[in-house]
Amino acid sequence: MARSLIGGLLKRGQVATSIAVSEPFAATAEALVRDFGIAVYSDCASAVAGKAVWLLAVKPQMMREVCEGLRAQVDASEPLVISIAAGISLASLRQWLGPKAKLVRCMPNTPALIGAGMTALFAETDVNAEHRTSAQDLLNAAGASVWVEAEALMDAVTATSGSGPAYFFLMIEAMQAAAIAQGLSPEVARALVLNTAYGAAKMALESDEAASILRERVTSPGGTTAAALAVFEQTGFRSHVNEAIAAATARGKTLSAQFG
Repeated sequence: MARSLIGGLLKRGQVATSIAVSEPFAATAEALVRDFGIAVYSDCASAVAGKAVWLLAVKPQMMREVCEGLRAQVDASEPLVISIAAGISLASLRQWLGPKAKLVRCMPNTPALIGAGMTALFAETDVNAEHRTSAQDLLNAAGASVWVEAEALMDAVTATSGSGPAYFFLMIEAMQAAAIAQGLSPEVARALVLNTAYGAAKMALESDEAASILRERVTSPGGTTAAALAVFEQTGFRSHVNEAIAAATARGKTLSAQFG
């Protein structure tokens, strides 16, 4: 995820010399220098030295150790600290980093790897408009973003957009298999399903109409689409989606308690 953000920032004109990264693995560090021309250090303290904005892109189980190791530098520089670690609350970050950090928590998703990500952000009340803009500009380097009004909603964000790509991949997988079962070749089935998914998403994004209206416009009474949608409704498609996202949200709350 961090690599995607770096690439996006550079494409938007960010100067490579303004970016520094901490990467302990030599091979990965060498690749970052080769591909982006940025400064790469083996330790976090060197990477954040003199930087006003810090992005914490480490595994949740490593976050406490990383933060506590940077506490003295936080006290000295009062940086804007942006965390993309799933399950780590701002209360935990505050405990580990101290009172002087300006904290923003966000949840991106994997399409950020191709510049089509979706990120939700939440900031503490002491994060001013300038800091909010800085945080959003950074995350927008890998796609789009929205702010949520309460940190408690981040588990629902994770369940909706963080895990969401997998739901659509499952739908694509199932549709391709169904198309093959009806006699289409795997190559044709793949092309039909993927381009249909892309077109539907693009159409929904570019339209001011609700998804329900777009669906109704494609559904002629007694037609083929109506026959397919009737099966979805009869087998509880909507309730399954609701139950799945509720289960993912609950799991997110459990992980938050565990890692925090």
